[in-house]
Amino acid sequence: MTTQQSPARAFAAARPAMRAEQAHNATTLLLIVAMALAALMMTALPSRAQNAGQGSFADLVDQVGDSVVNITTTSLVASATGPGPQVPPGSPLEDFFNDFMERQGPGNGPDQRQPRRANALGSGFVISEDGFIVTNNHVIVGADEIMIEFRSGLELPATVIGTDENTDLALLKVDPAEPLPFVTFGDSDVMRVGDWVMAMGNPLGQGFSVSAGIVSARERALSGAYDDFIQTDAAINRGNSGGPLFNMEGEVIGVNTAILSPNGGSIGIGFSMASNVVNPVISQLQEFGETRRGWLGVRIQDVTADIAEGLGLEVAAGALVTDVPTGPAMDAGMEVGDVITSFDGSPVEDTRGLVRIVGQSPVGDTVRVVVMRDGATQTLLVTLGRRETEERVAFPDPGQDAPEPENVTFLGLTLMPLTDELRAENDVQDVEGGLLISAVDPSSEAADRGLMAGDVITEVGQEPVADMAAFRARVTQAEGAGQKSLLLLIRRAGNPRFVALPIGDSE
Repeated sequence: MTTQQSPARAFAAARPAMRAEQAHNATTLLLIVAMALAALMMTALPSRAQNAGQGSFADLVDQVGDSVVNITTTSLVASATGPGPQVPPGSPLEDFFNDFMERQGPGNGPDQRQPRRANALGSGFVISEDGFIVTNNHVIVGADEIMIEFRSGLELPATVIGTDENTDLALLKVDPAEPLPFVTFGDSDVMRVGDWVMAMGNPLGQGFSVSAGIVSARERALSGAYDDFIQTDAAINRGNSGGPLFNMEGEVIGVNTAILSPNGGSIGIGFSMASNVVNPVISQLQEFGETRRGWLGVRIQDVTADIAEGLGLEVAAGALVTDVPTGPAMDAGMEVGDVITSFDGSPVEDTRGLVRIVGQSPVGDTVRVVVMRDGATQTLLVTLGRRETEERVAFPDPGQDAPEPENVTFLGLTLMPLTDELRAENDVQDVEGGLLISAVDPSSEAADRGLMAGDVITEVGQEPVADMAAFRARVTQAEGAGQKSLLLLIRRAGNPRFVALPIGDSE
């Protein structure tokens, strides 16, 4: 007799087996998903990151290494003007020291020493098969002899084709018997923070050396008007100056120039001048032996939030014109107080960006410059001059004399009308009217905004001022309009600058 099992009991008996099968299936599914994700991630990684993960830059070194050179310079160091070694008067060694210095002959006493030969080391890289070499200006400045050593052991003397102090670049030339291996410039603007880079050079005189790292930051500025440095953690030391910073395609995207270090050695903060700054400079040095930068002919300053509020601008951007001497901008109708927002179709974010784009523009080109003036935009056509020849004529060095103070106080400022004598002393002969700041309350908003004794106020709220009555009237007008700050145009040692001064209760 056959006994039938109820469906409920049959399901209960089969449940453990079903659970085991479900767990097995889930585990299998998870493994499949994990393997798929791993394969997807490997295919998504850029090839350069995969190569770096393998821990070898050897193929890249083989590709570009022969184009990197060591540079040795020799120069004659002039006699020291300061005192030489000394011993305390009355010391037991005093007679011995004096006898020794006398035996050295004339010109070797404590206050005079013989000129001597000095050597310096640096790096560079070849950019053409006929022997043009890029390096830093500070590597070769003042050198009497420059010797280039190639990776193969070949040594050739070099001559200087041209230099540019503004970007610390130099172009050299050797005359090889055979074509040289060379490298090309890449586009530094496409480099991203985190991209792999490789530096090559002659650190501390150790010869051809390679270090690798990443782009740590971009658009760093140190001290120059045209600065655009790539920051990297690739080891850069003394002697690396002038050497190349490569991307993973073997293109030069920077010239190693400086490091930030408390001890003179690499701590992982190195700076390479971006190739998109270097390339046009080197092209001009190669063609002309000098730079020929475009020149707009204005003095400018950044638009801060306070200045934007004083001008009634919605955005704190652009370059505020503080002076327009005789030159291209004046010929085009540009005025003090204009805010340059666009140059030749490119937006202007700040003064640094404007200086760079103007400097890279060809001399003699006529470009469209868009400015904000009295709340509306105007387009001016400016024919660019050449900065190297016109800037010094337009902006001569000012004098530094300051006037005697006088006590008349308003908004924390001690003011006095300009006389002809004070105009001459402060290099503002072209200013009619104007007020001289003879003292600043150190606890005032004026002091916080950087106003100083000796500054000359030429405009208040973009209107000329000739006396205190005009100054007070402009303040009252601004307060009545609900403005939080008042825009002052000042001259300091002859140089103009806008300052936004907060207004409120006055004395």
